[in-house]
Amino acid sequence: MGLLDKLRGELIDIIEWVDDSRHTLAWRFPRYQNEIKNGAQLIVRPGQMAVFVHRGEIADTFEPGHFELKTDNLPILGTLQGWKYGFNSPFRAEVYFVTTRQITDLKWGTPNPIMLRDADFGPIRLRAFGTYTLKAQDPKILLKELIGTDSSFQVDEINELMRSIISSAFADLVAKSKISALDLSANYRELGEQLRKAALERVDDEYGLDIPLLNIVNVSFPEEVEKALDTRTSMGVVGDVAKYQQFQMGKAILEAAQNPAGGGAAEGLGLGVGMAMANRMGQASGGAPMAPPPPPQTVWHVAVNGQSQGPYGTEQLIQAVQAGQVSPQTLVWSPTLSGWTAASQVPQLSGYFAPSPPPLPPSP
Repeated sequence: MGLLDKLRGELIDIIEWVDDSRHTLAWRFPRYQNEIKNGAQLIVRPGQMAVFVHRGEIADTFEPGHFELKTDNLPILGTLQGWKYGFNSPFRAEVYFVTTRQITDLKWGTPNPIMLRDADFGPIRLRAFGTYTLKAQDPKILLKELIGTDSSFQVDEINELMRSIISSAFADLVAKSKISALDLSANYRELGEQLRKAALERVDDEYGLDIPLLNIVNVSFPEEVEKALDTRTSMGVVGDVAKYQQFQMGKAILEAAQNPAGGGAAEGLGLGVGMAMANRMGQASGGAPMAPPPPPQTVWHVAVNGQSQGPYGTEQLIQAVQAGQVSPQTLVWSPTLSGWTAASQVPQLSGYFAPSPPPLPPSP
């Protein structure tokens, strides 16, 4: 190889960047001490811009296209290098390619809960997260403020910066909007656009970046608040709590009656639930609470599975008889009786037991 061929091989003829990554904001063309010769070819593909830097000073920029590098299309670089009448020798310059297409699938979120004074709940903590897209708006500002001398600048290097800017803007936006925490989800689109503009104001002029799209995906409450909201929603679905309790009591009595295998425990449960329901029904009328009845004059004890249960008022015991929880053979006791007596033998209760029909006459 001759000396002329060797020198020709050390000079750069084609300058281009074939970007096969999705998260690279800028890339410096590797010069490796080579020089760019007069008439070299510069290829800038769609979604790119090329920026020439000479000794730390930003010179000429090129938008997408195919260019032959000559004095007339390198005016700033020619001024910096003192080209008055054109050049025939190679020159040295750094070439940065900056992507101008949107970088998608970027995520943001609040690292810590945001305190909000809500009209419904008072002071409350909120978390939020979403997605956004990013692109270079002004490559010169981007080179000065963020890229510097990096040979390759990835969007991950400013991801934390963008998250903190968006989170701070979100906290200010929610505080100023005065929207109730429960109504935030109905305003995600409008709030997302306002948040995009607020964040853009902080990165446009300062870093040369653009945020074409920003979405709020979710705003969540602390776990304990979500549980309280679920409970509140369940109560709203139930409606009249008193009627719901009466329904539950009646259901429990029916289950106890259909489960004779439960023995004395089931019998005692049914008796207790039945009396509780009778007491509940006696306290409520038309959905409004009534004044508590006066204390009963006589108290009763009932024998269930060999154990004494009570005391119960006379009205409660009558309700249990009518509900079938106290049979004629059930032993009861009160201070007015000399001892444990079958319920059918007690004058106050005997009238509530329907007489058994006599046996049928024999067939003729």
